[in-house]
Amino acid sequence: MADHLEASVTLPSDPASVAPARTYAVGTLAEWGLPADADLSETVRLIVSELATNAVQHTFGQSPTFTVDLVLDRDERLRVGVTDSHPRFPKRLPAAVQQDNGRGMVIIRWLTAECGGKLRVRPTREGGKTVSIELPWTVPSRPAAPEPAAAAVARGTRGGDGGAERRRPLGRAT
Repeated sequence: MADHLEASVTLPSDPASVAPARTYAVGTLAEWGLPADADLSETVRLIVSELATNAVQHTFGQSPTFTVDLVLDRDERLRVGVTDSHPRFPKRLPAAVQQDNGRGMVIIRWLTAECGGKLRVRPTREGGKTVSIELPWTVPSRPAAPEPAAAAVARGTRGGDGGAERRRPLGRAT
């Protein structure tokens, strides 16, 4: 595998884009050697779901798109981030007992800590923000037979126009 792998997809800030964001992330991890049924894959799926949902719900229509970025460094560290163009940083919202909202960042923090990772929120040069997690990377020894993530995203959205993506291995193959 290369020393450094990157993948990203930009999707419309619409609730219908959350599922393709999850599919893209898990498909990319499978292409990088992590089976879809691995614990880390499930954790990333849930984290991307929460981050994408936050990017859609809490930007108040001021971010027309959001971007999911995945970066794998030296087969040791996985970074997953969601970037939107709204300047407000996440803050803890009251979670009503009978409601299904207000718990996303708590879930993300807990899952990240449980995996021995870190959570970061950083402003972008354009005035938005990126909420990202960094997790240790380990791949089980069994091989995976992944479907290309781009095909899965296209299949999971209306008309196959789910978003723009880019992937690029950087560095030398090891």
